[in-house]
Amino acid sequence: MSAPLVLASGSEIRQTLLRNAAVPFEAHPVRIDEEAVRQSMMAEGAPPRDIADTLAEMKASKAAQKFPDRMVLGSDQVLDLNGKVLAKPETPEEARAQLADLNGKRHSLLSAAVIYDQGKPVWRHVGQVRLQMRRASEAYLDDYVARNWDSVRHSVGAYKLEEEGVRLFARIEGDYFTVLGLPLIQLLSYLTLRGVIEG
Repeated sequence: MSAPLVLASGSEIRQTLLRNAAVPFEAHPVRIDEEAVRQSMMAEGAPPRDIADTLAEMKASKAAQKFPDRMVLGSDQVLDLNGKVLAKPETPEEARAQLADLNGKRHSLLSAAVIYDQGKPVWRHVGQVRLQMRRASEAYLDDYVARNWDSVRHSVGAYKLEEEGVRLFARIEGDYFTVLGLPLIQLLSYLTLRGVIEG
């Protein structure tokens, strides 16, 4: 059996997705200045898809320096609201402002994954989901943030579909795992092809 996959992330949901899919892995989170990269790329006019892909690759690359003989997975997610990229909210007020921006509108979630092997990128995928948020009342959004801040502070757009956040939506088009932050089906196909997991 080959050494377990290295996940360059501390994300609980990504770890849960891999664990539930019976993928052997070890989590080794890395730190990069995501906000600086995001702001720099946005200033250069980079599309949200490229921002997600770049952040995922930077995480994989950094972890691969520590584990040059291992297969390393980096992942990142960005929210695209008509070309505007939203990040994880820093405060409840920012979460509430994000929800106000999204209220009643369509947006996309882009979940990127990049795998490094032997210190080089060997696979990448960016999954996209389109979401239509219903028109929620101001009072509901206020109460929603108050009730859910501890959880949604870790999520772009200040919602989690696997929790109360599902009540914010009228329609979702795309893969559920991509919403959660990992293009899991495509990742599993590649890991099976490479013999990391049995197929």
